[in-house]
Amino acid sequence: MSHNNVLERLPHHLRKLIIDQHYENYTWQDHSVWRFVMRQNVAFLKDKAHQSYINGLGKTGISIDQIPDIDTMNRILADIGWAAVTVDGFIPPAAFMEFQAYNVLVIAADIRPIDQLEYTPAPDIIHEAAGHAPIIADPEYAEYLRYFGEVGSKAFSSSADFALYEAIRHLSILKADPNTPVNDISKAEEHLAGLEASLGLPSEMALVRNLHWWTVEYGMIGDLKSPRIYGAGLLSSIGESANAMSDKVLKLPYSIDAVYYNFDITTQQPQLFVTPDFAHLTTVLDEFANSMALRKGGIEGLLKAIESANTATCVYSSGLQVTGTFTDYILHQNQAVYMFTKGPTMLSFANRKLDGHGKDYHSQGFGSPIGRIKNAIKPPRYLDDYDLMQLGVVVGKIVSLEFESGVTIHGKLLSTTRMQGNLLLLSFTDCTVRYQDRLLFDPSWGVFDMAVGESIVSAYGGPADADGFGLEYPVPAEKTHKIHYSVKQLELHQLYGQFRKIREGKSGYDQLPHIWERLKNDYPNDWLLPVEFNELLKSTNIDGLNQKDILQYLNDLKTTRPDFANLIDRGIKV
Repeated sequence: MSHNNVLERLPHHLRKLIIDQHYENYTWQDHSVWRFVMRQNVAFLKDKAHQSYINGLGKTGISIDQIPDIDTMNRILADIGWAAVTVDGFIPPAAFMEFQAYNVLVIAADIRPIDQLEYTPAPDIIHEAAGHAPIIADPEYAEYLRYFGEVGSKAFSSSADFALYEAIRHLSILKADPNTPVNDISKAEEHLAGLEASLGLPSEMALVRNLHWWTVEYGMIGDLKSPRIYGAGLLSSIGESANAMSDKVLKLPYSIDAVYYNFDITTQQPQLFVTPDFAHLTTVLDEFANSMALRKGGIEGLLKAIESANTATCVYSSGLQVTGTFTDYILHQNQAVYMFTKGPTMLSFANRKLDGHGKDYHSQGFGSPIGRIKNAIKPPRYLDDYDLMQLGVVVGKIVSLEFESGVTIHGKLLSTTRMQGNLLLLSFTDCTVRYQDRLLFDPSWGVFDMAVGESIVSAYGGPADADGFGLEYPVPAEKTHKIHYSVKQLELHQLYGQFRKIREGKSGYDQLPHIWERLKNDYPNDWLLPVEFNELLKSTNIDGLNQKDILQYLNDLKTTRPDFANLIDRGIKV
């Protein structure tokens, strides 16, 4: 991996999802696929994409002629404060968002096969590098992308979300492999449809993914009647970008309502959303973020943490962060007054684990009151040593506390913990904690660490300190399929390579008639290399080859293989 300061900031749990690009594994046909798509895109998009796109190609190290090398990209991206990594297809949505929050583009290392040029059901290097990378050269959009990652990575997911992600990943892998049996694809589609039908109410992550899809992936910008393209899915799809500009696709003004529009990754979209400018994207994202538990906290936040059934963080008003699997809470007068986790739990402040309060120490879970202490004038986080003494709370002494909720604590005060002037914890030995007739903590259980704070001000998915908690994203067990080529197909790829070297070196033209004869005789269904021959002969006279003959060959191929006709026409035109 090339040197880039952005990459050095990546936490351990994200690094595990990174794979090597293995640039040498791309075939000469793969490079021709890249070149064809890029030439088509630039020709079509020069007056249809947002102005930042064409300008950004050079700024981000994207070549028209060959698949980009990730190390070269990183050296160039470093200048604009970004980086890129290669991964294996779809990765978990929370991880994808978190990479964005670190100013890192996630690029699927594979490239679409030649029979999926106009639209691919799986992420590939054309979509990621040619679609996402150029537009981040625009500082305002780049900041939106980073901010989206910051917000999105905190969204709560459900167990159903992860099952859906795995089903989508599985289907995309099957569809991207031209050798997959049709029956296998049908079964995967049925399985995905069944999961989608039983999802119930969407989670925060499901909603935030919708916003991501309709902006970062498939966004349009400008006037509703004549918008331009900025979404990576459109910028990297020669078929769908043309379709998007037509009247076949409904254009809607972008607003928070986009969260309610689901999408199908395996087909073209029936409607798209148009933002007036990049600033409006952040306005809508803020509107959505204000509805999230991340900013609302309270009972709603605790409920979302519990419903996620996964690692989550709840933040007290003191700034104390409790990370674990939340299971329950006690309600008093419509207020959450006590919360519980099970299993390993960590306490943090400012996203750093508190010394001595890692998940090994709180291995059996954690529980603590929420609220104000009875007879205390100040919120508990502001209580100084004098205030505590007035309440009879002195280190080394037996203490009896009662919360306004009725929660009672009786035990010997062992220590207090403060950070940045806020009281975070009171730790007791020989402690009994009760709410009405319910025993919440028994002296035999050890030290009772009482969290301090009158309310839960934030709740979000994942840990406050990922490395401190030992967060691990599951590395996908099912890998993308590597296409296995026959000897004859590999020989065709070599013809692509021989042609490219002659064209780029501008020598060896006498070999081209022989390559052309082999192509016609041995590979009558190949259309892309004949298109490249036609392109070269537009500007170069070569003995033994006639452009009219090659054009006729391509027109005949359009008749015998109508599925190639649109691509051939595009190639001839450009």
